[in-house]
Amino acid sequence: MKELLLQIFTWWNGQTMGTRFWTWRKGVRVGDDAFGNTYYQERGGKRRWVIYNGVAEASKIPPGWHGWMHFRTDVPPSEDGYKPHAWEKPHRENMTGTSEAYRPKGSILAEGTRPRSTGDYDAWTPG
Repeated sequence: MKELLLQIFTWWNGQTMGTRFWTWRKGVRVGDDAFGNTYYQERGGKRRWVIYNGVAEASKIPPGWHGWMHFRTDVPPSEDGYKPHAWEKPHRENMTGTSEAYRPKGSILAEGTRPRSTGDYDAWTPG
């Protein structure tokens, strides 16, 4: 019952009823990734979409599937045997808004003090 209510009233958690109907009617399952996301394409290959496992976060799509989703390749990683390159980093959850968020030097939320101005910057004033 909870799953049904989530599909009716939320768009950010898995799939909506509209997406479920569209997928049932026109979708062909292409494969899954390590995060449990499921990938589909329309019969004829005109459209491609993903149904996320949990919260919809685009950064949860691995590089191989990202290329397929954006039509850089016609062969999905499930059929290609795609292996990530050594330089490709594994997925890291979006930390924005948490204590783990990136805070560059000089940020108000970063530890330490802001570096002093070097004098090479002239502030704009309306003329």
